[in-house]
Amino acid sequence: MSQLFKSKAFFSLLFCALSVTSMAQVVKDSPVRMVRMSGYVGERIDACIEHRVKAQDVEHLVEPFRHQDEKSRWQSEFWGKWIQGAIASYRYNRDPELYQIIKNAAESLMETQLPSGYIGNYAPEYQLQAWDIWGRKYSALGLIAWYDLSADKDALDAACRLIDHLMTQVGPDTTNIVSTGFYVGMASSSILEPVMYLYNRTGKQKYLDFAQYIVSQWETPDGPQLISKAIADVPVANRFPHPANWFSRENGQKAYEMMSCYEGLLELYKVTHNPLYLAVVEKTVGHIIREEINIAGSGSAFECWYGGKERQTLPTYHTMETCVTFTWMQLCNRLLQLTGNSLYADYIEKAVYNALMASLKADASQIAKYSPLEGWRHEGEEQCGMHINCCNANGPRAFALIPGFAYQAQDDCIRINFYTPSDAYIWLKGKREIHIEQETNYPVEDTIRINIDPKRSTTFALALRIPAWSQIATVSVNGEPQSGVLQGAYYTINRKWEKGDQVCIRLDLRARLVEQNQAQAIVRGPIVLARDSRFNDGFIDETSQIVSKEGYVELTPVEAPAFAWMAFTAPMILGTDLEGNRTPKQVHLCDFASAGNTWDKTQRYRVWLPKTLNVMHTPYKPYNQ
Repeated sequence: MSQLFKSKAFFSLLFCALSVTSMAQVVKDSPVRMVRMSGYVGERIDACIEHRVKAQDVEHLVEPFRHQDEKSRWQSEFWGKWIQGAIASYRYNRDPELYQIIKNAAESLMETQLPSGYIGNYAPEYQLQAWDIWGRKYSALGLIAWYDLSADKDALDAACRLIDHLMTQVGPDTTNIVSTGFYVGMASSSILEPVMYLYNRTGKQKYLDFAQYIVSQWETPDGPQLISKAIADVPVANRFPHPANWFSRENGQKAYEMMSCYEGLLELYKVTHNPLYLAVVEKTVGHIIREEINIAGSGSAFECWYGGKERQTLPTYHTMETCVTFTWMQLCNRLLQLTGNSLYADYIEKAVYNALMASLKADASQIAKYSPLEGWRHEGEEQCGMHINCCNANGPRAFALIPGFAYQAQDDCIRINFYTPSDAYIWLKGKREIHIEQETNYPVEDTIRINIDPKRSTTFALALRIPAWSQIATVSVNGEPQSGVLQGAYYTINRKWEKGDQVCIRLDLRARLVEQNQAQAIVRGPIVLARDSRFNDGFIDETSQIVSKEGYVELTPVEAPAFAWMAFTAPMILGTDLEGNRTPKQVHLCDFASAGNTWDKTQRYRVWLPKTLNVMHTPYKPYNQ
C-alpha cells in the first residue's frame, strides 16, 4: 500500500471530509407513482409475493426477540429482511391483506423493545458480539421502512431508541464499533445505512456525528480500510490475507457485508456531498465488475469475493449467494440514481434475468441460497434453529426492487431502464401526469414499443437505455427513425409529447459466443443459455465445439417445454471423434433461469460447456506462462 494511506496527511484528509455537514435530506415520494408488470418477469414477481412473502409465518420471525438468551447466531436479521421485502412488495401491488400482515409484524416487533431501547435477542453479556449489531441494523431498517409507509411515529421512535441505545455501547469513548462482530467490523459498521436514514428523517446532528464516527473507524488498525484500499485499487478479493478460518472476524472479503457498508457510505455522500465517498464506491464497484461478476450477473463463492470472473468456468462450491445478488443489484441501482450511468442498469438487467430469476423455485415457494452455473439447485439449510434462511428472507427484496428500477424520473426526465411488458404512471413537476406502456415480448423478441400517453400535451425528456451488449440498436418516434443511437448509454428524446405518441426500439438479440478457459457459453441479448438434462438430447457434460461465425451463433427457436421460459437449438460438433460424420448436431438450450428450476437432483444443467481441444488451432503454451 502507498505510504500516503499510512500517513497523517491521509487521515487529515479523511477527518476533514468527515467534518462536512449538510441539511438533512427530505424524504419524498417517488414521481413514479405506480408500476405494473406482466409477462414473465411480472408473473415471477407476483408469484414471489404470494407464495414467499405472504406465506411467511411472521410470528416465527418475531419470537427470538422475546428472549434475550442468544450468544452467537443471526436470528435477529430475518424479521428486518422479510419486512423490507414485504413493504416494497406492498408498494408495488397495494394488497390490503399484505398491508395488514406488515402492520401486525411491525407492532409485534415493537412490543419486544426493552426499556433501554434494545431490540434483539442477545444475552446482555454477549451484546455487541457476533451478529448482534448486524441484527439491530435490520430491525432499524425494517422499522424505518414501516414508518415511511405508514407514518407510524411509534416506529420512528422505536428505531431512534434502538440506535440511541447502541450509541451508549459503541462510540469514541466506549467500544470501537469495528472491533465488534465479524468480517473486520464490516457486519457491525454496516449499520451506517439506517443511522443515515434517521438523520434524514429527524435532522438530529447526533446521528450524522455517529455516522461520521463509523466511517472514521474503518481506517483504524482493527477496521476494514474500505476507503484506503479502494483508493489504492486493491481488488476486493485481495484486501486481506486469505483467512485461516473462513466465517470469522479475519475474513475481509465478505461480499454482502462489504457492499452493505458502501451502501451506507452512499447515503452519507448524499448529505455531505464529499466526492471521496462516491469515488471509493465507484472504484470498488469497478473492481467487482472486472474481477467478480460472472456471466449470470452475480458473484461470490462461500459468500465472499474470490476472483470469480476469471474462475467461473470451474465447478465451484456455493456460488452466487442470493443475498449477494440482491445487494449487488441494490448497490448498482443507487449508483445509477446518483450518476445516471446506464451501465449500472445493464448490470442490474443481467442479474435480474439470470442470477435472480434462477434463484426462485418454479412454484415460488423458496429462493435458492446458491445458484451455481452447473449442477442442480436446491433449498438452503434452515438456519439458527429456525424454519428460514437468509436468502429466503432477503430474496424478495430483489424481486420487489425491479419495478422501482424499471422507471425512474427526476425533474423533467423519465428514464426507462428495464424493458418488459409493463405500464407506469408518472407525475412530473407541475402535476403533469404521464402514462407509459410497454408493448413487448422482449427479450424473447427484439422489439419494444413504448406508448406515451400524457394527460395533456407536455414537454419532457425520455431517456431510453441502450444496452452495451447491443451492437445494433434503432429507435424511432411515430415511425420516424432517430439518429445518433449509441450502445452503452441513454438515448434521450426531448420533445413535446402528445397522446398517442409511440417510440419503437429494436435491440440486437443475435446469440453471442463467449469463450473462456477452454469452455464456451451462449448469451442471447441479456439472457444466458444452458443445457438441461430434461431435453434428453445427450450427455450435457460432453465436450463440444459450438459452431459460430464472427462470434455469433445461429440459434433456432423451438417451442419451449413446460419447464422453460424460452428454448432454442444451437449447432454443435459433439465429442472428440472427427473421423466420422462431422455434421453439427442441433442441441437444445433454455434460459438459465429455467434450467434446474424444479430443484430435482436427478436433473442437471450446465452453462459453461467444455470445449473440445483442437491442437491444430490452439498453439501450445506452458501452464506457467
